[in-house]
Amino acid sequence: MALLEVTDLEVEFPLVRKTLKAIHGISFNLEKGERLGIVGESGAGKSVAAFAVLNLLSKPGRISNGKIRFEDVELSGLDAKSMRHIRGNRISMIFQDPMMTLNPVLTVGTQMIECLKAHRKISNSDARELSITKLREVLIPSPENRMKSYPHELSGGMRQRVVIAIALLTDPSIIIADEPTTALDVTIQAEIMTLMLDLCKTKNLGLILITHDLAVVSQVTERILVMYAGRVVEEGLTRDVINNPRHPYTRGLIKALPQENKPGERLNQIRGTMPSLGAIPPGCAFNPRCDFADNACELEVPDLMGADSHRAACIHMDKIPAFSDEEAGK
Repeated sequence: MALLEVTDLEVEFPLVRKTLKAIHGISFNLEKGERLGIVGESGAGKSVAAFAVLNLLSKPGRISNGKIRFEDVELSGLDAKSMRHIRGNRISMIFQDPMMTLNPVLTVGTQMIECLKAHRKISNSDARELSITKLREVLIPSPENRMKSYPHELSGGMRQRVVIAIALLTDPSIIIADEPTTALDVTIQAEIMTLMLDLCKTKNLGLILITHDLAVVSQVTERILVMYAGRVVEEGLTRDVINNPRHPYTRGLIKALPQENKPGERLNQIRGTMPSLGAIPPGCAFNPRCDFADNACELEVPDLMGADSHRAACIHMDKIPAFSDEEAGK
């Protein structure tokens, strides 16, 4: 049995005049120690899916269908008290902006000790020692001194390391990282992702990495889910999806990477924008932006098709040209 099983998950937001569906029946598994990437543009539903796993949906959002099973426990039916034993304890989450995660008026040490005491019966002295150990694990120099620091006294990269240390405090089985490097410069991004990859390998942690950056996903994850307008449009092993995308949307995301162009060339882009929840086009939601679409694409929503190890939701996926050897090697 997988560590985490999400089956036919649907999330909706009831409004006064209508109900908007943000997630349409997505399913995925995560094994112990596995690294899964969820990729897509803003508005694809990546973060909503992650928040649903931890029951962090903002009202009026709700899970309208599906099952979320973690370590043989059904999460979608748990009450708030029971969910607190899972959230932040067995499953930790790292958010985009560490300044929004950390309390600006409390020291790093105070926040880490409070986190431990909320989930464990532990003395202040033991909590302090464990906090210092975790700060050391994420390669923060002079962790004893950093315990006394306030978030604003630390750099962006250092703050994100603190957030990762807090996520590791309770020795979780899964970490969900929601765009963990968005607010950081490129050099620090690489350091943070290398750190997370090393921690996952050494501690056998399951990782769900949510990002729009396929370059990051290709270096860190083992499997990928590509989402568009609340649906999974492609899934498979990372190397297969990156080297041989079967959905036009995935191919467009890869071709839009800066390294796909020669210096001085105009960057590739997918025309149009992600549709809003209230204006999803009929049939395949991607069809207005797709170079391979025809009238058939407007008739019905395609299911995921193909081998179990690599599937795509496109009726024309056999027409999509494979990348050349040169393109696949980039």
